[in-house]
This record gives sequence, structure tokens and C-alpha cells, in this order.
Amino acid sequence: MIKIKDIVKGSSVEGFYLVKSGNIKISSNGKQYGDYIIADSTGEINAKLWDVADEKECPATGTIIKIKGLVTEWQGVLQLRIDKFRAVSEEDEFDIMQIIPSAPESPDDMLAIIKDYVNKIENSQIKQLVIRVLKKYSPYLRLHPAALKNHHSIRSGLLYHTTTMLKLADGILPIYPFLDADLVYAGVILHDICKTTEIEATDAGTAVEYTTEGLLVGHISQGIAAIAIAAEELKTDSEITYMLQHMILSHHYEPEFGSPRRPMFPEAEILHYLDMIDTRMYDMQNVLESQDKGTFSQNVWLLHNRKLYKKTF
Repeated sequence: MIKIKDIVKGSSVEGFYLVKSGNIKISSNGKQYGDYIIADSTGEINAKLWDVADEKECPATGTIIKIKGLVTEWQGVLQLRIDKFRAVSEEDEFDIMQIIPSAPESPDDMLAIIKDYVNKIENSQIKQLVIRVLKKYSPYLRLHPAALKNHHSIRSGLLYHTTTMLKLADGILPIYPFLDADLVYAGVILHDICKTTEIEATDAGTAVEYTTEGLLVGHISQGIAAIAIAAEELKTDSEITYMLQHMILSHHYEPEFGSPRRPMFPEAEILHYLDMIDTRMYDMQNVLESQDKGTFSQNVWLLHNRKLYKKTF
């Protein structure tokens, strides 16, 4: 099976791949075709299934299929033409970790890291609230992606995003000793935890689509509600409750990105930038991994349509 990172124009492709996303579209000649993002653990590629007669016969998002096809090029971008595909069967032998893009660390190790940071929280009310919310959502955390697509939309991506931000926080807190480490650690652990209910994921850890609750409410509002429920159960001090809720509320910073308030205290401000640093570095690394040295990438929509350069040394 050829890895996506090794694909070049003219490559014949035959093997097992993940259908990361897909839609049925209409071509200029009025015929239906399938437009997909096909992935394995090394990357992803746009794929086309031409002349689709029946949508029910098309591969479903989040499934693993066996594909036979050819890599072509359209407007300077590689594209996989799917000639044949089928659903996997019990007789098929493949390593799921080689197919599904996954976090580089194991879920058990990352959960252990989060528990270590919970133990660092000295304020007993903050610690107990974090423990209460974690207990509610931890059954869904192990394999959950952090996004439908884009940053950390990988198996165990939510844990990976959270643990990386905690490590970033450890680098920043000694520089700004006036920051309340308890609030920062709690904000990092809780800020995206309700993506587990915002995004529907398969048992294998691939994102499928937004849930009804996710579309109507979103993980920010869900997170605020989760804190309110835990605070009511624990009789948490109201100031602590409001500050943690504000950190969740404001971590996207801009109203157009879902935050009706910008950060109003330093710990909330630093949470936003920890989040931004990790998402930007993830996106940039993801683009440059498959880029040749000394060349520029295509325009990256996620990064304000910038091209990225990969150094030669």
C-alpha cells in the first residue's frame, strides 16, 4: 500500500484508506460526482469518484475503504481518481494505526499527563471542579478528535491539543509569576472539553459531523454549562465559577469566532494565546511535512491564505 506522503503524479494507488470527509456534487456537465478527502497516518489527498449514479453506493465519511485508483494533477494540485473501491471486510488485514491519522502519544500517557496537572492545582475548589468535569467527560476523551477538520482533527487529537497547551503553559508561567497557575491549568483542561459532545466521532476516533447540540449550542456554551452544573453540585465560590466560565467564553477572542467577550483578566488572555500557538504550530507543521525543501506551499486558507516556506538547512 502506497503512503499518501509518497504519492506523486502518475502513482497507481491500491490499499486501505480513511474517508475523512466527502460530499456529492454536480459537475459542469450535470453529472453527479463524489468529492472526498482521503487520508492515512501520513497525510491526506483530495479524491474524486466520477459519474456517481446512486449516492447510497458512495463511501461514507469516517469509514475505511479499499481503493484502486490513479493520482492525477489539477491546477497544480495532486488529486486521486478513484477507479474502484469497496468497504472493508472481516477478512481484510491492515493496521488501523497506519490508516487513521493519530496523535503521536498514546491516550493513556496523555490522560496521565492531564491528571498530573490536575494534581498541581493548589486551590481546592478549582481542583475539585476540574475533577468533577473531567470525570463526566473522560469516557469520551481517549480517542476524540479536536476538530471536524483542520487543527488536531486526528485520533486522540483533543488530548494531544490539551497536553501540548499544558506544556506550553509551564514554559510561560515562570516568566509571568503574577499569573494564577491554577486558573491557567484549569482553563487549558476545560476550554475544549465539550468538543466531545459538539463533534460526533466514530469508535475509531475519526470525526464524522457536528452533533445537533454542537450546531445549535457549540462547545463554548456547552463548556460554560458544564462548569455551572459542576459548580452548583460542589457549591463552588461564585467568583471562581465566573472566572472559569469567562475563560471558556473568551478563548476564541473574536465575536465572529464564537466569543462574545474578549478576555478580561490575564489568565484568560494567556489561554487564548496558548490555544493560538498550538493550533498555528500544528497547522504549519502539517503543511510543511509534505513540502519539498526550498519551496513554498500552496496558499493555506487556515493561515489567512499565506504560503509557507520550507527551509533547505
